[in-house]
Amino acid sequence: MLETNRLLYVGFMCHQTIEKILKAYYVSQIEDKPPFTHNLSMLANQSELYSKEEHKDLLDTLGPLNIETRYPTDKDKIMESLIKSVKI
Repeated sequence: MLETNRLLYVGFMCHQTIEKILKAYYVSQIEDKPPFTHNLSMLANQSELYSKEEHKDLLDTLGPLNIETRYPTDKDKIMESLIKSVKI
């Protein structure tokens, strides 16, 4: 998908992967069900993984891609921001 410039879907898949990892880590550390959310920053914070600035930047970049991919109200705007920030 990256090679064919389908950046919104690449971002969505990255979001999904990180969300599942954070939820698995939450379960392993807190030994409880993870919150019902797609908010990566909240999941990382509750799992005590939200400390490094570069991690915060990545999570903040990926955060809106989950909702915007499923409900693309501003799809063109997001695509433009991805194209400007991607270094291939």
